[in-house]
Amino acid sequence: MFGGLAFMYRGKMCCGIIKDHLMVRAPKENYDQLLKQPFVRVMDFTGRPMKGFLFVDPGGFQTDDNLWKWLKIGKSYVDQHI
Repeated sequence: MFGGLAFMYRGKMCCGIIKDHLMVRAPKENYDQLLKQPFVRVMDFTGRPMKGFLFVDPGGFQTDDNLWKWLKIGKSYVDQHI
């Protein structure tokens, strides 16, 4: 769908990899706050912003702790939408 690798949790997409960027589904209530973090930007895969999706540049998930942080955010999105 996005030309990358998507990961599902409980039957819904929570995160993925597109080229060298991490794609994360983000809960609506945290979205704007998450965008203010370093290495994070709006996902614009189609050339238009995709609400609810974030791109995290490689610098934002180089450590295991940082990667887990983003995976938990994607998981929380799914948990809220089941």
